[in-house]
Amino acid sequence: MAGKFEIYKTPKGDYRFRLKASNGETILTSQNYKSRSGVKNGVESVRKNGGKKSQFEVRKAKNGKDYFVLKAANHQIIGTSEMYNSGAACSNGIKSVGNNCSGKCVDV
Repeated sequence: MAGKFEIYKTPKGDYRFRLKASNGETILTSQNYKSRSGVKNGVESVRKNGGKKSQFEVRKAKNGKDYFVLKAANHQIIGTSEMYNSGAACSNGIKSVGNNCSGKCVDV
């Protein structure tokens, strides 16, 4: 079973997506978008860039945990991962985005 993108509305009326792996865990979450068409463009950008290792940047949070961001060709952040306890787990999260970024879109 492949992963999927869930599109949802925030309490303030903005749109967001989250990419979920086949096991149901969220592996990437987007920024806020003002329109449904904007969030769909964000999903398409993940599909285009999610398989390119060069588009990922690993960062360290203030609490010392690793996380990653996925960037578009224009260097804007498309999505952000959860926090990981190790660099190896963070690398596995990046691989998971690549493996699941062709999933379908559903509204939740």
